[in-house]
Amino acid sequence: MHIISRKALRAFWQKHPDSKTALARWYKIVSNTDFDSFDELRTTFSSADKVGELVVFNIGGNKYRLIASIHFNRHKMYVRHILSHAEYDRGDWKK
Repeated sequence: MHIISRKALRAFWQKHPDSKTALARWYKIVSNTDFDSFDELRTTFSSADKVGELVVFNIGGNKYRLIASIHFNRHKMYVRHILSHAEYDRGDWKK
């Protein structure tokens, strides 16, 4: 999948250095795999959930959440938000 944008990942792990290993691992897996459907994605990321049109990934043992918009037909993934679990629970990202 083509991930847009890796810059968001780098910015987040500069702010939260303990997330770097988990985000780099997630990036490597996603960028080297072409998922054709949400069901295929779930075979690799069993904890991924659909929230409306977005997909939420648990990162770093559920410490962080990565929210993405995925276009399976074009093999593109847009990183919309990367949040701590507490920020995610507040729900501000849904607005």
